[in-house]
Amino acid sequence: MITWMFVSSALSALVAGGGSYLFSRKLLAANSKTLLEQYKAKAKAIEYEANKLLQESKIKAKEIELESKRRSEKESVRITKEHENNLLELEKIKIKENQKLEREYYKLEQEKNLFNKDRNIFNEEQEALKVLKSKYQSMLQELTRLLCSITHLSKEEARELLFEKIKEEAKIDAAKLIRKYEEDAKEEAKAKANYILAQATTRFAGEFAAERLTQIIALPSDDFKAKIIGKEGRNIKALEMTCGVDIIIDDSPGIITISSHNLYRRSIAAKAIQNLIEDGRIQPARIEEVYQKCLEEFENSILEEGERITLDLGLNGIHTEIKKLIGRLRYRASYGQNALEHSLEVANLAGIIAGELGGDCLLAIRAGLLHDIGKARTHEYKGTHVELGAEIAKRYNEHPAVLNAILAHHGNEEAKSIEVFAVCAADTISAARPGARREVLESYLRRVSEMEQIALSKMGVLHAYAINTGREIRVIVKSEDINDEESYLLAREIAKEIQSQVQYPGEVKVNVIRETRACAIAG
Repeated sequence: MITWMFVSSALSALVAGGGSYLFSRKLLAANSKTLLEQYKAKAKAIEYEANKLLQESKIKAKEIELESKRRSEKESVRITKEHENNLLELEKIKIKENQKLEREYYKLEQEKNLFNKDRNIFNEEQEALKVLKSKYQSMLQELTRLLCSITHLSKEEARELLFEKIKEEAKIDAAKLIRKYEEDAKEEAKAKANYILAQATTRFAGEFAAERLTQIIALPSDDFKAKIIGKEGRNIKALEMTCGVDIIIDDSPGIITISSHNLYRRSIAAKAIQNLIEDGRIQPARIEEVYQKCLEEFENSILEEGERITLDLGLNGIHTEIKKLIGRLRYRASYGQNALEHSLEVANLAGIIAGELGGDCLLAIRAGLLHDIGKARTHEYKGTHVELGAEIAKRYNEHPAVLNAILAHHGNEEAKSIEVFAVCAADTISAARPGARREVLESYLRRVSEMEQIALSKMGVLHAYAINTGREIRVIVKSEDINDEESYLLAREIAKEIQSQVQYPGEVKVNVIRETRACAIAG
């Protein structure tokens, strides 16, 4: 019984194990099939993504290829257009050259015709002279024969007497002829000169604006007057000392006036005050900072203006320092006439006159532009503008005609070329036309410049500014070199020299300022 139960249990266990095995195998097969299907699905998805990426890559490559082709075509069109423009420019240049050659050829043909005409006239006169000479010989022989028969003189004596008579008559006729030719030559030269000057002045009409000693600045409101004056006048004193100008604040609504004989200094001061008004912070330290910034801007602007002027006139090879001096002429005046406008006027007129006379137009323009270049330095260096200009021309190796024009336009030496004669004539035209200059302004500028130079020549003087229309000179000294007692002596010494060397109306006040500043930085 026990054995049967054991066998039965073993068979049951065996059947259960076999069933479990079969079920597990069937389950494993089903799972394997599912996983295989999943893997196939993933493989298809990956294949689909790969094909999609491949298609996108092909599309992208096609787009890149099209873009590259479009750019290439666009670049090709641009290069072709540039090439066509270059060809057009070359064609224009060629046309201009051909026109120039045609004009030269026409001019040569005219000169040739005139020469042939003169030669024909000369040949005709030669033939007429031969005929007259033949008649003269015949008449002379006849007169000699008659004299011999009437006066019973020998042939030699009669001939000598006749020659004396003929000589006297010939001298009178020659004198009359010479006088006539001289008068004709003078009339012709005068007419030609008037024609050339008329052509020059007609083809160039320069603008004219008289320079003034004051400049008005508009204020946003009258409240800014108090800001400009500052507490106890500190701001206005700092402005006048830093800029070297005289600032006038009166009852006129909405404006202040800047006064100075130095146009450059006055322009910088005006720009600095305008910047301070826009900024709103007006105080001594800020004033010095803004003034230095404006000074740098003006130095750059004068170089840019000099370069622009030389470029407009077609001049090459001018030194950078000379270009700066050309720009600085904008802030100089001679007898109320702006020095730069005068130089440009002289340059243009000289070029036209030189062209009419057969000279070098560009050289005349260059000499005319630089003939007063020394005026850009007369405020800083001793000597006349002619001496300073000649020194500048020599230093920067300017053309000899430029140096000759600088020296010749005031009679320091003789003019040596057509171009220099043209510059001298143009200078006279520009300066002598009605309303161009004012004698009073120039004498005033000379007077205040002399007073400033006297003060600057003293040891220890840092700056010197003539203000109040030349009735006061403000002298700023170095505090480390001049003490309080020496400042009084310096003021008396400057006043004595001004009194002995300068002619001026009324009185001149010499104000010596000695200032000590201490600066510390809190870190």
